[in-house]
Amino acid sequence: MWKGDPVISRHRLAFSVVAGLLTASSLTACSGSGSDDGGGSDATPDEVFAAAKTNLDETSGVSLTLDTKDLPDGVTGVETAEGVGTHAPAFDGTITVVLSGQAFQVPVIAVDDKVYAQIPLTTGWQDIDPADYGAPDPARLMSPDTGFSSLLPATTDVEQGDSVRGGADNKEVLTEYSGTVGADTMKNIIPTASGDFDVTYTITDDDELRSAKLTGVFYKNSESMTYTVTFEDYGTDKDIKAP
Repeated sequence: MWKGDPVISRHRLAFSVVAGLLTASSLTACSGSGSDDGGGSDATPDEVFAAAKTNLDETSGVSLTLDTKDLPDGVTGVETAEGVGTHAPAFDGTITVVLSGQAFQVPVIAVDDKVYAQIPLTTGWQDIDPADYGAPDPARLMSPDTGFSSLLPATTDVEQGDSVRGGADNKEVLTEYSGTVGADTMKNIIPTASGDFDVTYTITDDDELRSAKLTGVFYKNSESMTYTVTFEDYGTDKDIKAP
């Protein structure tokens, strides 16, 4: 039986070996290892939470958004908020509050333990008590003790979800963690919070808290609702001053 040219056979063998190596390399790259796809980390949820808290506590500032689509009828409370929070601590942004069924967007600056707002139908800035609007001092939301990061170590019954690609151009690996937070801690976010809250965090493979979904009773005599909070632009540096 004809066995073919030995030179050609050697070339075919070499080609097969190279193709096999390339295929194996491709499969390894797709499956990933280490932190590239979040699958190589052996960190426990508690360790991830501790690292995420440290990153949020130590960054100079972040861009924050808080939003709800289901503020209960008849409630005086916060519908949305967005701005920059720093560890001065300080906040500069806008908060949309609902009063008597109407939504008002209010520019807010919080610094030096005071909160200033441009109240609708008035001129200039006024020193206000945010509790009158069912809101916290927004500068305190960056506090390691009473801010958003304080929710992480207070979370119990934690379950880790899957890791997925997300963020800008799908460059980040995001992992969800769900659990429960009690009212004593959640009151730091919304002062009238009561009962236990279901929480879901999204944390990057660089241990940055990217979002928090908070569900429970935030306002007295109202139904359960959900706030979604996002954290972007870690390292933001902004000098926020009283108006």
